[in-house]
Amino acid sequence: MARITIRIDDHLAERLILRARRVGVTVSELARPALEQAADSRAGYVFTSQDEILSCVLQTLSIVAASVRRTSPETLDQGMADARALLEAKGLLGPEQPS
Repeated sequence: MARITIRIDDHLAERLILRARRVGVTVSELARPALEQAADSRAGYVFTSQDEILSCVLQTLSIVAASVRRTSPETLDQGMADARALLEAKGLLGPEQPS
């Protein structure tokens, strides 16, 4: 079995150790399902510390899109198509996923 080393905050390490002890498993056994989910491209979104920033950006872009839709629906359609192409090129949106 492979081994990885990660750096985490001391407080988080303490919490993981306590939680693992409470449920009677090792820290590795406790963390392994989360790592498996993070590695599974079919799994849902994996939350990160950047989620608050991402949510603000999405809200801002939604407001801009609503404004553009009112003044130029064609421009919005083109912008959405361009965004989809960029996301697909980066591997962030599969062709089968609706935008």
